[in-house]
Amino acid sequence: MSDEKLTIRCREHGPFVLPAKFLLVDHLGNAFPLPAGKENIALCRCGASKNKPFCDGSHKACGFQAAETAPVPAPIV
Repeated sequence: MSDEKLTIRCREHGPFVLPAKFLLVDHLGNAFPLPAGKENIALCRCGASKNKPFCDGSHKACGFQAAETAPVPAPIV
């Protein structure tokens, strides 16, 4: 198993984007089929997607706002 951490990018006013090498299951344990041929998958954050849990770009039309940023580490003095 690789020690490389999975990186999930939080797009400003948009979806979570992550490499397509993961398993996504519902609350019953059933796997969602991932879109074929994609290197990255976008997961909806706005709740307006017609293709949940995947992003379909609806965040642009619904005015979704989410510009969270991670805390910047304090400088070492």
